[in-house]
Amino acid sequence: DSQLNPMNTFDKFVEGECNRFARSAAYAIAQNPGNTSFNPFMLFGPNGIGKTHLLQAIGNEVKALHPGKTVLYVQAERFASEYFASVNNKTTNEFINFYNLVDVLLIDDIYWLGGKTKTQEVFFHIFNHLHNNGKQIVITSDKTPKDMVDIEERLLTRIKWGLLVEMQVPDFQTRYAILERKMYHDGIILPKEVVEYVANHINTNVRDLVGAMITILAHASLVKKSIDIELAKKIIKNYIKSVSKSVSIDFIVKTVGEYMGIGLDKIKSGKRKREYVEARQISMYLTRKFTKLSLKEIGDHFGGKDHSTVIHSIKTAEDRYSVEVDLKEKIDELIKRINISNI
Repeated sequence: DSQLNPMNTFDKFVEGECNRFARSAAYAIAQNPGNTSFNPFMLFGPNGIGKTHLLQAIGNEVKALHPGKTVLYVQAERFASEYFASVNNKTTNEFINFYNLVDVLLIDDIYWLGGKTKTQEVFFHIFNHLHNNGKQIVITSDKTPKDMVDIEERLLTRIKWGLLVEMQVPDFQTRYAILERKMYHDGIILPKEVVEYVANHINTNVRDLVGAMITILAHASLVKKSIDIELAKKIIKNYIKSVSKSVSIDFIVKTVGEYMGIGLDKIKSGKRKREYVEARQISMYLTRKFTKLSLKEIGDHFGGKDHSTVIHSIKTAEDRYSVEVDLKEKIDELIKRINISNI
């Protein structure tokens, strides 16, 4: 038994900017396990962002494409407890031989081995055996190797041999897509503004995101209420400190950056690339619309732009808004998202 959840596949994994590279690397490994330079392969990042899903997707894909290969998914905590049991039962050799026969070893939450010297030692030897024999090793962690405490340096060095990929908290587009996928899978229809509201406010991890939506559905069903923004607001306040907040310039720039797929540092910089300039002008325009900041304060936030530059940026956005359909649609969507976030 590979200990895999058959639901955790690549098809069911929602891809976005936050995880695209990780997903691509994982898929490449699954096509040719043990024969790429991505060995070992380590995924790291905060809890609840899809590391386990992607880890198991590799295993499920390998089983589908290479039925002759032995795949095993195991949490590091379970690996440690199994090793401890083998020591007590005097079956350590059998334990090691079992793992040495695996073609694709998927270890979840490697940090659990921290401080367990004997367990790390046996894992080190299993790791070496598998790697030397062209077997694939995939590992997840909520920390980078340099931040993992009480893990032996020789083991950390082995982990660094391959590819280390960070998975980040999903951006708005990915969060929205995750909710859409969940609704489609479960045959649920929710008002678009409610989905947008949840995606805007739950930005911690996927578990919280889906949990909030399920809670909204359950509440509506149990108390016989229609699902609307007011209900969503009532439920969401249990997930975040404060739903109702004043619009800040940081929030506006973050919303623009997520929607346009541009990093905040690039929007605030002086770089003249067309898409950066457009995002900067839109951000200034929306800041003027939603806040009471002075032109100087707006300019200071964008790298010390002077009064005339801010006026020019806002005027340019206003003029283009009135004549360019595509830009008008962008700004209208951003206004809608900012308004929804502050209902």
